[in-house]
Amino acid sequence: MAQNLNLELTRRELFRTGGMGLGASALMSLLGQDALSVESQFVNPLRAKQSDYQARAKNVIYIHMIGAPSQLDLYVDKPKLREITGELCPEELFNSQQFAFIRSRPKMYGSQFNFRPFGESGQVFSELLPEIGSMADDIAVIETMHGEQINHSPAQLFMQTGFGRFGRPSMGSWVTYGLGSENENLPSFVVMVTGSVGGAGNSMWGSGFLPSIYQGVEFRASGDPVLFLSNPQGIKAKDRRRIVDAINQLNREQLVDVGDPEIATRIGQYEMAYKMQSSVPDLMDTSGETEVTHALYGTSPGKAGFANNCLLARRLVERGVRFVQLFDQGWDHHSNIEKSIRNKTKAVDKPIAALLKDLKQRGLLEETLVICGSEFGRTPMVQGGLNNAGRDHHKDCFTIWMAGGGIRGGVRVGESDELGFSITKDPVSVHDFHATVLHLLGLDHKALTYKYQGRQFRLTDVAGVPVAKVLG
Repeated sequence: MAQNLNLELTRRELFRTGGMGLGASALMSLLGQDALSVESQFVNPLRAKQSDYQARAKNVIYIHMIGAPSQLDLYVDKPKLREITGELCPEELFNSQQFAFIRSRPKMYGSQFNFRPFGESGQVFSELLPEIGSMADDIAVIETMHGEQINHSPAQLFMQTGFGRFGRPSMGSWVTYGLGSENENLPSFVVMVTGSVGGAGNSMWGSGFLPSIYQGVEFRASGDPVLFLSNPQGIKAKDRRRIVDAINQLNREQLVDVGDPEIATRIGQYEMAYKMQSSVPDLMDTSGETEVTHALYGTSPGKAGFANNCLLARRLVERGVRFVQLFDQGWDHHSNIEKSIRNKTKAVDKPIAALLKDLKQRGLLEETLVICGSEFGRTPMVQGGLNNAGRDHHKDCFTIWMAGGGIRGGVRVGESDELGFSITKDPVSVHDFHATVLHLLGLDHKALTYKYQGRQFRLTDVAGVPVAKVLG
């Protein structure tokens, strides 16, 4: 589905076809009878769009663990690595790898945690993930992901945008651009962060060179859920309505005059902000959820945190939000990994599993693709001493998993060597991963393009093949 902004539109044609943004319907009421006479000619850029073929997933919940947890301590059991813990890394292995921090020949370091099979599929997970392990038959694990970037910021950008430098649209923006929105009162692309995002920052949900109407909107855990959502002191709702009307009138006149698509975005954003004054507080108030649901997630009404964000993610897809991105900070374990990763998994294991269970029992998992991953993996070599062991960055072999939304559960894609260092079977690139997500949403990754600076760009650049083994 090639989707390109027609830059040859006249100013008035641009206003007529693309100028209403998110607030198309609301703006019609503001423009009077003249607008009503041409209402049918207005096109909302966030209107729901037809996919290229039958979609398996309608929505995406993407959990990104900022900092990169060790796949060797969570998902990939390597008994041989345990056996040689403390031995010097083989010379050929050390010389073949670019490390971020390791400078001298390190020792090998096997996981200090036990692994066991789960479910009918017998998929193996660490003892640190018993709740996620209980959902093994719904999960497809990709053991052989590989990237191109060895440091956090460019690797995060590469994982989220398909490019290791700033300026490209995020995957959520591409999806929103390709499919539009099925709701009028909430953004199509919502982001929630636990901790500080760090690294690549909000570029991980930015729209890059796409119109900014497609960027993610961050919902915050404290204060206004969205910046400036509440009315200023002394300003009533009717006052805000008049202010929005006046500003949009000025923006509308400027749009007709100069034809800048970003003005259309601004109009839509003002309207959406007004609508969110009622829709967002209702969404964020989880007091109406049952005690059973709160017990499942480990949440309490009004208490912010990762578990609460998982519950909110379910509430968002229930309301038709297309792409929900959860970021959880604190996985950069260069030292003291045994204690640190145990503490982190205690905070995420239960709520992630609860999200899967909750979606499944509500009949939403079939149409909601859930992804859990990070920017890269961790080395089988120790960073530092064994008594305070950590792991360095490793881009050449790491793990993500997917569930729901057309995914074949209970499967594991690819194999790594006996040390978890190199891929030996079925490598999966970041571009392959992106192509798979778009495929499940009914989008042809080769056809979802946008013309910028004289060439057609796409999320998958010039590569990418959907991973057939995870497709249900």
